[in-house]
Amino acid sequence: MPKLIPVADESSKPFWDAVNAKRLLLQHCGACNKLQYPPQATCQKCNKGDQLTWKEVQGKGHIAAAITIEDGRLNRRMADMPYNLAMVTLDEDPSVNFYANLPGTPPYKVPVGAAVEVTFEEVAPGQLIHEWRVV
Repeated sequence: MPKLIPVADESSKPFWDAVNAKRLLLQHCGACNKLQYPPQATCQKCNKGDQLTWKEVQGKGHIAAAITIEDGRLNRRMADMPYNLAMVTLDEDPSVNFYANLPGTPPYKVPVGAAVEVTFEEVAPGQLIHEWRVV
């Protein structure tokens, strides 16, 4: 399945640098003790930007919901239909969600509620992305 090659901006560069080192690093707000993804200039909860730091997380979660895309409109994904789209909640903070295709899980076979862990996939020379796999 074709993957987008990420283009880091000022807010996301530390995240993508960590992914390229096979680590999952999320922003953490010291003002309200909230983890957040995707990276942003300010906290999604309290809107403060001066207390955002980076925190490494274990990269474990659970599948909260899933659908199978049968009739998408993205030209680059047409050949891959049907494919999974799952919402993964992070165990360390269930308010943090990731969306994933769950490589290795066949369409229509997503085990909602199952444990997942982060994995890393090369999408271009020297560029990794984070994915989630059922464990």
